[in-house]
Amino acid sequence: MSDEGASFKEQILDVARRNNTELFDEILANAAGEQISDIINHSKDALGNTPLHLAAKYGSFEVLDTILDQEGTEVDPVNVIDGDTPLHLAVRYSETEPEHGAFIAETLIEAGADARIKNKGGFTPVQLIHNENPQLRELLQSAEYAAALEQEGQLNSEYYFQRDLNEKLTLKDEDDGPSDDEGSASDSD
Repeated sequence: MSDEGASFKEQILDVARRNNTELFDEILANAAGEQISDIINHSKDALGNTPLHLAAKYGSFEVLDTILDQEGTEVDPVNVIDGDTPLHLAVRYSETEPEHGAFIAETLIEAGADARIKNKGGFTPVQLIHNENPQLRELLQSAEYAAALEQEGQLNSEYYFQRDLNEKLTLKDEDDGPSDDEGSASDSD
């Protein structure tokens, strides 16, 4: 690519809007000097949407899938205007394309998107469902539940680790016996 024309960052935003896999393949081949995940994560339109946001918003599944295949891609970036993640935009897209939107949301969740993130309006993706889409609702509720269980499991693990560590330290202190000061004080009684 020459120095003239659009930068990789500008091109990748257009790629995501138009599901232009051919241009995306060209960018991947020619961006050898740059880290592709940096281009993906730091390219933003005027509203703060990353290529992943735009792919979800416009239903550009092939590009979305390729973006998610890139190591280091952030799956939960937040845009500037609404505080939406790509998952929020996939839900909005599902209003006009229910099945395709649900498929995009499922792909994002499988890639690690967090269905519990609230946008600036205080809404999680499931709270944005306005049409009757039981498949999408169930998918998002299951993802919220699974994330909550995982978080609870991590908290429990941390709790039990700390408790076990405290018990070991207490036992070690007891095994060491009284300090010299304690022994001297009891001898003088």
